[in-house]
Amino acid sequence: MADHSLQRRLAAIVVADVVGYSRLMEADEAATLANLRELRSGVIEPAVMRHHGRIFKVMGDGFLIEFGSAVEAVAAALEMQRAATAVEASGDRRLLLRVGVNLGDVIDDGSDVLGDDVNVAARLQTQAAPGGICISANVHGEIDGKISDRFFDAGERYLKNLTRPVHVWHWPDALQSILPLPECPSIAVLPFTNMSGDEADAPFVDGLTEDLITDLSRTAGLFVIARNSVYVYKGKPVDVRLVAQELGVRYVLEGSARRAMGRVRINAQLVDTLAGQHLWADRFDRTVEDVFELQDEVNAKIVEALVGRLTIPTPRNRPKNFEAYDLCVRARLLTEESPQTEREAYMLLQRAVELEPSYAEALGLLAYNRWLAWTHFGEPEDPNRRMAATFAQKAVDLDPNDAGCRYVLGTILAYERRWEESEAAFAKALELDPNHADTWAAMSDMSVLDGRVADGLAQIEKALRLNPYPACWYLCHLGQAQYAAHDYEAAAATLRRKDTYRTNSRKFLAATLAQLGHREEARREAELFLIAHPHFTIGHWLSSQPLRDASVRDHFVDGFRKAGLPEM
Repeated sequence: MADHSLQRRLAAIVVADVVGYSRLMEADEAATLANLRELRSGVIEPAVMRHHGRIFKVMGDGFLIEFGSAVEAVAAALEMQRAATAVEASGDRRLLLRVGVNLGDVIDDGSDVLGDDVNVAARLQTQAAPGGICISANVHGEIDGKISDRFFDAGERYLKNLTRPVHVWHWPDALQSILPLPECPSIAVLPFTNMSGDEADAPFVDGLTEDLITDLSRTAGLFVIARNSVYVYKGKPVDVRLVAQELGVRYVLEGSARRAMGRVRINAQLVDTLAGQHLWADRFDRTVEDVFELQDEVNAKIVEALVGRLTIPTPRNRPKNFEAYDLCVRARLLTEESPQTEREAYMLLQRAVELEPSYAEALGLLAYNRWLAWTHFGEPEDPNRRMAATFAQKAVDLDPNDAGCRYVLGTILAYERRWEESEAAFAKALELDPNHADTWAAMSDMSVLDGRVADGLAQIEKALRLNPYPACWYLCHLGQAQYAAHDYEAAAATLRRKDTYRTNSRKFLAATLAQLGHREEARREAELFLIAHPHFTIGHWLSSQPLRDASVRDHFVDGFRKAGLPEM
């Protein structure tokens, strides 16, 4: 017979727990208890009251709180975290919270609030960073557009004692905490708006934006955000001040472009977000054949406005065939996504090189494409390995001033075990373009596999500062470096991010989970990785990677074996 005293309702549940409470109590019971009382009375209870919630259970260092609205629950959680982190305490005595928030059906028996969704909130709390918040997808769906703070998508997680995965979101994003302004002038170039009305012109306009970023990045004395990060804002209405804050820059360039009847028209404006004023604005009108001269002119105007003087970087090899240029622009984003898009990019780049055999960038991308094919996507080593090395060297020979071509050559030479030549190529790439984030990220990979793990972590940190919203392979390298440093918790958090999860990095997630003792989840991730990469073996990985340090090699192999990945 049903118990009619039990009441069901929809509620937002917040679970807050003090980080390291047992350690703090062991060190100083009296001070910890006093701090806990102050935290409750001065931080938690006022936030709960202001947002119309109620604390329904206190368990020593833990608080279970109910709200009638997910928006109010998250707003209260944010208020609590900001207030708690602002509290000053001597030494290591400050109390930090982990907070989990879930929305669902709960049972009220008159003295307690119970149910599966309360348990989920408690599990979410364990996933939050100290001072952070972890929310379910249900909660995120309710707060989207109503809470200004940005939560990052960490993908699906298997939480302790739960048989189904839970889709989780985190605040803050560990990759984008507070980004201080560089000492030199710093700029982000937002994707230009395609004003032609023809979607077929979108790749051309994107290419225009990307080439402006490339040329500015090569200018001495500027700090320039990489293309991946600015393309997060493509097609969205933006507040340039918020963009500048999120990317850690002072200046933002925005504009539009139109290609019609053999001409290119550009409107551009440079905004000083700190001063809240336009530094420069102009219109440009050229023939399509003069598009690269137009790019140079826009670049010169920006540099003069920021640096106060015109600096001319070394010239790059420019294509003369505009069909080849369009094909290359389309291929830029495809190579790294998946085996399927890699093959599509290969076709586009082959055609671009057929149209213009001296097109250095296309050859460099073609080299990178063939390198990925045999090292990561299971295609035959022969002839892809030979093609990669040949195309990479030819690209540099055709355009010695292209940092992108140098970076590709450096990567491939490392995999050829030509260590000194690889390091020289990377060094030259950074000499040509110190803002070349891909070079910093690739160097991190090489440093880790060489046993210089601290260097690898510093290099990927530099890459992420230049590219705060990176391509998935940056996060793969970060997770790999964290694994090599035995920081498994951090590695798991990185590799579980939606940005990188389900990519080639999944093998590192499986190894990480195995090292954490989560053997069942590790094997499940290994099986899912093998569905997308059926040709992977530990033996092939060992033979293809530029490993120079035995301890690093053995550490990765140990994780792969524990996760159940095949030997041969």
